[in-house]
Amino acid sequence: MLPTPCQVIGDAHLGVASPDAERSLLRVIRDVPDGSRSLVIMGDLFDFWFAWRHAMPRTGFRVLAALADLHDAGIPVLWIGGNHDCWGGEALRAETGADYTLEPWQGQIGAWRVLLAHGDGLREVEDAPYRRLRRVLRHPLAIRAFGMLHPNLASRVALASSHTSRTRRAGDEGRGLLAVGSRALSATDGPELVIHGHSHVPMLVRAGRGWYGNAGAWYLDQQYLRIEDDRITRRAWSASGEHVVLDVGERPVEAPPPA
Repeated sequence: MLPTPCQVIGDAHLGVASPDAERSLLRVIRDVPDGSRSLVIMGDLFDFWFAWRHAMPRTGFRVLAALADLHDAGIPVLWIGGNHDCWGGEALRAETGADYTLEPWQGQIGAWRVLLAHGDGLREVEDAPYRRLRRVLRHPLAIRAFGMLHPNLASRVALASSHTSRTRRAGDEGRGLLAVGSRALSATDGPELVIHGHSHVPMLVRAGRGWYGNAGAWYLDQQYLRIEDDRITRRAWSASGEHVVLDVGERPVEAPPPA
């Protein structure tokens, strides 16, 4: 269980994000102890991440240090790995103390029953080719072979190959992942809240028996989600430090059983 208020950030793509976007993310993470009790990262914090045996990318190391500070302060950090930061999770856990996982996470965030997933490969038809590729890219032999490359060369290869998936929003404007989330939210014993990343489309809408949310892409919008026991809000961060509420979703209240 994660305590509320909980802040949810998605798709920062550090490494290709602008310096301003990275600085604002660092400021938001450092401000978490002042108003939140937990933090969720919805994947693709980095545009590319890989942990070699004796080396790590230097990109975003201040952000990693800020996450470690949260852990040291007793604030839990849940990191849902994405398709850009799926290699080297053990190093990320060790360096930051975050609870890092590549699997969908289902549990309680405050009073909400929640399902979290990055979103890559979830669309049944459209993502079928990618799911086949993902099995290859995440196979232990492929990871071992990639780890034999010099970090400078490997980073250039990875950044060049990931250009398409980080420079645009989903062509379906997020409707595919919304449909996936809506099916889960319509199940009798399903969650009350489903959150995805990946599409880069910020969203908070009523769906099924609950709410569907996407924090969007921090490097594009500087938006995030905030979960409280009675509501979830989609917010925008500004350089002045203001947090503008864009959408509000009230937590569904289950009707009491008949007498």
